[in-house]
Amino acid sequence: MTRPISRQPSLPPLAALWHWLLQNRQIPTFFALGVLLSLLTLQVAWVLGEPRINQFFQTLDHWQQRPPAWLQTPMEGLWAWSWPCLLLVLLWVITRLWKRPSFWPRLVVVGILALLTVRYLLWRSLSTLNVSTPLNGSLSLMLYGMELLLLVTGLIQLLLSVAARDRQAQADQYAVAVQQGHYQPHVDILVPTYNEPVSLLRRTLVGCLALNYPAKTVYVLDDGDRPEVAALARQLGCRYQTRCDREGAKAGNLNAALPNCQGELIAVFDADFIPQKTFLARTIGFFQDPRVGLVQTPQSFYNPDPIAYNLDLAAEIPPEDEIFYRHVQPMRDGVGSVVCVGTSFVVRRQALDAIGGFVTESLSEDYFTGIRIAASGYQLIYLNEKLSQGLAPESLAAYAKQRLRWARGTLQAFFIQANPLTIAGLNPLQRLGHLEGLLHWFSSLPRILFLVMPLGYGIGIMPVKATGPELLYFLLPIYLGHLTVFNWLNRRSRSALLSEIYSLVLAVPLAVTSLQALIQPFRCQFSVTPKGLRQDRFFFNWALAWPLLILFAATWVSVGLNLRQFWLLSQQADGAQMRGLGLGLWWAGYNLVLLAVALLALWDAPRDGREAMITRPLTLDLQTDSGQVLTVRSQAQSEAVIRLESKLVLPEGSLTLTRLGNQMFSVPIQRCDRDAQGTWLWLTPQTADQDRLIEAIYCHATEYRRWESPGERRSLFLILKTLLWPPILRSRQRPAQLGRLLVEAPQRS
Repeated sequence: MTRPISRQPSLPPLAALWHWLLQNRQIPTFFALGVLLSLLTLQVAWVLGEPRINQFFQTLDHWQQRPPAWLQTPMEGLWAWSWPCLLLVLLWVITRLWKRPSFWPRLVVVGILALLTVRYLLWRSLSTLNVSTPLNGSLSLMLYGMELLLLVTGLIQLLLSVAARDRQAQADQYAVAVQQGHYQPHVDILVPTYNEPVSLLRRTLVGCLALNYPAKTVYVLDDGDRPEVAALARQLGCRYQTRCDREGAKAGNLNAALPNCQGELIAVFDADFIPQKTFLARTIGFFQDPRVGLVQTPQSFYNPDPIAYNLDLAAEIPPEDEIFYRHVQPMRDGVGSVVCVGTSFVVRRQALDAIGGFVTESLSEDYFTGIRIAASGYQLIYLNEKLSQGLAPESLAAYAKQRLRWARGTLQAFFIQANPLTIAGLNPLQRLGHLEGLLHWFSSLPRILFLVMPLGYGIGIMPVKATGPELLYFLLPIYLGHLTVFNWLNRRSRSALLSEIYSLVLAVPLAVTSLQALIQPFRCQFSVTPKGLRQDRFFFNWALAWPLLILFAATWVSVGLNLRQFWLLSQQADGAQMRGLGLGLWWAGYNLVLLAVALLALWDAPRDGREAMITRPLTLDLQTDSGQVLTVRSQAQSEAVIRLESKLVLPEGSLTLTRLGNQMFSVPIQRCDRDAQGTWLWLTPQTADQDRLIEAIYCHATEYRRWESPGERRSLFLILKTLLWPPILRSRQRPAQLGRLLVEAPQRS
């Protein structure tokens, strides 16, 4: 039972009201969070009183009116204006001469960006805060604080990126002993499952059994206690295990299997992740070094992420996760703060025993397990080779559910013993790497503020006090520098403009979740991301859309108010105010474009399973009912459907698939379809043929081509194209070529 506010004399009135909001469970948490900032502002006013607040802002305004001479925009002098331009030209030249960011070019680029960032930060801190009145000052300081959060996070990432590592050559060296049989410790392969479709789980188990490594045992850890999964394990020859309770969710499921594991190493795959045959041969060699406790490989997906799919850009841009696995993980590997992502990794059993097994305190059991292993003295290694492939979330709802779970689980670090900022055993650079990851989840807060800030210009509030020349001299260089090298620095995995679209889609729920995690960190339980979605029509996600719709409408209101203010001031010939409104109008227009595209991404497009095919050219033989054999080439395939070249005309009558790649089959073709994308063969394989098809399609030693994200100009074109010709207005026949393009690669010796 909550106590009345009047019975808490030790608390100031507004602090008591905030305490009551938190204690009253019937009031939604998001409402309490919504009034937090207002209560804090009023609390400061209650403590200081109006005279002191006015004095504070007057003192701050006094210093803002007198910035240092070196922060004033030069009115003359060619060099003062040309040296930022020369730095931008140098950035452009480096990105053209070096296609990949090797150490010395990367060091120069990071140094230039850090210089421009510090220069901009000093200008914003000492010259641009509009604190002429308490209202202007409050909003100006709020905007400055949010901008400071992004700048500090970006600076940390820049510094860490200098130390990025590539371990492929090291893997080649270590793999020799494994392939020659000199080092082959026993590996227990754990596949935890709960409610995933059995057909999806079959792919993973077939892939685990097909690994080119003799000393292995595959365990199916079924927390769903399903008879069909037990039957599948018996049929394939895997060890099946279930338990009476589901304590600890996935981490508890893994811990329950450890007493039955006898191997020196343990590999873990989620139920939808299929390893390539060379997975163990490429990873376990690192464990010849006794200091290595865990080797993590990237997650890769054979279906597009839902945002790219819904915007019909899946054939144009890499999936969202690429920037993490191509840029963030190598940079963290350089400072020893690799993130364990819960699948496609190998861990030393001795290291697990040293920390008491997988961490069960958090939703992100994988992340904190890796932290505790590193804190106990072992090294975490990141091998940037795509040695497994899984199924990405297939709807915006599933995508949001997964990301929000990651955010809440990571931010639980502040409330558990495995906090990377305080746990004993980590060095300062490791803590800095983890700090960057924790700050990342708060980046949605400033993004929301940036969306609503143009509204302030329309009602006469100027949160940034800057002239046009000042913006050109201080803001434009850092913005252009960021656009110039962003794609290059993250190894062409994402452009800055496309990153803005992705960040806006979940900006509001991520902001709410990050704040909730600081107040009620353990409110939600672990939940499995749903897989195997099928839908035959477009579906608009209203749950995610309504905050963006409100922001979209508010931005249009800000445009109208800014235009009205602009017209009124033009009558008064107030040039300074008009320049401020010009910034507000440009800002609002930029926000409108991004919000419109983000809203289009919330239309979940139809899915029938063909978008989750492996897009890999293979040669196959088809036998007609007359005995004639046709040799054709496929463009994409799964164990259920194959897409052939679009111009191919097949003969009438029944067909049988007799060869796919190097594997021989006898699989009847159920039916043939043809559309603009190609000729589709629907298969009806028996169980034995199905497993061999899975092995032939998913498990062969192949390499992904280096899929590069479009640059900023191309990204702008794609954004405008999507805005002017939305996917929902196009044909409902979605392109089938949406998986990752694979090319045959020779087996590593």
